[in-house]
Amino acid sequence: MIRAQQKPLVEIESLIGQAKNVLVLGCGTCTAVCLAGGEKEARTLAAALRVSAQIKGVQREVRHSLVQRQCEPEFVREVEEEALWADVIVSLACGIGCQVMNERYPERLTVPGVNTCFLGAPIEHGVFDERCQACGDCILHLTGGICPIARCAKSMLNGPCGGSQHGKCEVNPSNPCAWQLIYERLLSLNKLELISAILPAKDWRSARDGGQRRIVREDVRL
Repeated sequence: MIRAQQKPLVEIESLIGQAKNVLVLGCGTCTAVCLAGGEKEARTLAAALRVSAQIKGVQREVRHSLVQRQCEPEFVREVEEEALWADVIVSLACGIGCQVMNERYPERLTVPGVNTCFLGAPIEHGVFDERCQACGDCILHLTGGICPIARCAKSMLNGPCGGSQHGKCEVNPSNPCAWQLIYERLLSLNKLELISAILPAKDWRSARDGGQRRIVREDVRL
């Protein structure tokens, strides 16, 4: 899922500016799971903004709400009354959700309350590791289900760079070498011949380097 971290309170206050009515809008999906933007985080941030405003003598009303998925227009319609009440909306969704709110309610400014970081998986409670860069051309079937694009610091496609030592990445020794993991995984599956295949230079047109991407499913379009 998408992983994010909440921005510092002082930065969020700077984004709010002189707004008198502020809505902190959480998201019940990705940012909720990574403990950055769910109902609890929205409620806590709203309370912090109220306390800070009171200490500074600023007249400001802060409310909080939640939609299940800010990235989908039909869900954000549920908060239309609250959104139109606000001068500024602080989105605790990913950058997609923040943009959807700005498109759905163009007469109101929605600002990001979190920094969208990466697509990741939970390793333990409160710890999330990057697992995917959404490159648009998945090769997990060739690498034992371990992504070298996301997990190798250099996104190497044909084995380790030669700088890894004792199974650790030379760029960040606290991380395992992705290709060491791939080798061990393929060995355990008795598919080590896959590591010998030479992969061509990656065609990055399917990734972000090719500009804004779009998926069109004609079979489900209305």
